[in-house]
Amino acid sequence: MAAPSHRRSLRRRRFTAVSAAVLAAGTGAGVFVLHAHAAAVDLYHQTLPAKDGWAASGTGTTGGAKADSAHTFTVGTRAELVKALGSASDTAPRIVRIRGTIDANTDGSGRRLTCSDYAAGTGYSLAAYLRAYDPATYGRSKLPSGTQESARAAAQNRQAEQVEFKVPANTTVVGVPGTNAGITGGMLQIQNVDNVIVRNLAFSATEDCFPQWDPTDGSAGNWNSDYDSVTLRGATHVWADHNTFTDAPHFDRANPKHFGREYQIHDGALDITKGSDLVTVERNRFTDHDKTMLIGSSDTDSTGRLRVSIHHNVWKGIVQRAPLTRLGQVHIYDNWYDTTTVDGYAPQYSIDSRARAQVVAEANYWTVPSGGKVAKLLSGDGTGSVAGSGNLVNGTATDLVAAYNAASSKKIRTAVNWTPTLTAGLEPAAKNLPTSLATTTGAGVLQ
Repeated sequence: MAAPSHRRSLRRRRFTAVSAAVLAAGTGAGVFVLHAHAAAVDLYHQTLPAKDGWAASGTGTTGGAKADSAHTFTVGTRAELVKALGSASDTAPRIVRIRGTIDANTDGSGRRLTCSDYAAGTGYSLAAYLRAYDPATYGRSKLPSGTQESARAAAQNRQAEQVEFKVPANTTVVGVPGTNAGITGGMLQIQNVDNVIVRNLAFSATEDCFPQWDPTDGSAGNWNSDYDSVTLRGATHVWADHNTFTDAPHFDRANPKHFGREYQIHDGALDITKGSDLVTVERNRFTDHDKTMLIGSSDTDSTGRLRVSIHHNVWKGIVQRAPLTRLGQVHIYDNWYDTTTVDGYAPQYSIDSRARAQVVAEANYWTVPSGGKVAKLLSGDGTGSVAGSGNLVNGTATDLVAAYNAASSKKIRTAVNWTPTLTAGLEPAAKNLPTSLATTTGAGVLQ
């Protein structure tokens, strides 16, 4: 029997009264009304419902639900956000409410910072960098080193100090409804901490001013950038809910080419690496992005961890990694994948199972345009597994693994070593997902 739906779980957490003054000011308990005649929901103190994916395992995920008034903040600028997050050593429960859009690339006075500001005084310039490491003279056998590479790294470190926001344990970071809450140009770094909630935020324009040239990456080399919009590194018990991720307003089609390769300024949208574990990613919108979600940073990342649930998300205009999975036990259910090319982002594949990953993908819906190939919806290296049923392509039940294996020499395995049990909200029938998820996912939905 299916577990109670996510919506029912939310209803159980409703409270009975709300202060109109609190609603207007966005302070205090921060309670908001769902409908004029409905009970109120305390969005900021809400915790992950029972059995809602891997993040509900063990102690569950409560974030900053127990925060006292001294650890409850409403912020609207970069400086306020940094102060509210405090030190990684302060693990007291905290709630950080973001009102409006915070631009990570602003100084203490609110002045907009540019790539030139970060490069000033380092000696770095892209023109000099290109001259120094042109494969025609530098070769293709080793990573860049020397004066310009050191200058590039110094400039990148300056940007990192500005745009990376380190989230401590036992924290809820949540957008205030009705304020277009989000972070542009920045990265939430959830590293080696436990019990974090990220909700109702729009992440955009996470860009690296100083990509590094790697001539050894692939047969033709590649430009590699830093900064994911949200990155999990060695993190446990994390719930990412009702967020929106996009490259906008700068899309990859506007990137120039250097050394014949795209000068890529975007990295991941939400990456889960370095032995992260017990993560639930639900009701988010991933749009206009290339390398979207990486689970496991290498084939030797961390066996026995990387347990992730991904459900009721929308993926549209996504080129690849939705997600790319390694080693872990990953449950992917009730997602809608729209593989139409959007803003120049032409999908290559959706789910990649490699390095012995154990994926269960069930009751997902793929919208594939005319001429699209079902065999291209999956990818793998011949060691990963994908089990599960109930997946639809344009409304028709489809065996995705069989379609992929028929066209590929590196077969995806169909047996996994685990059975999902933390499946709250699982809808066995996927046919209505494009309609239902269109209005229930992403930032700005929660009230």
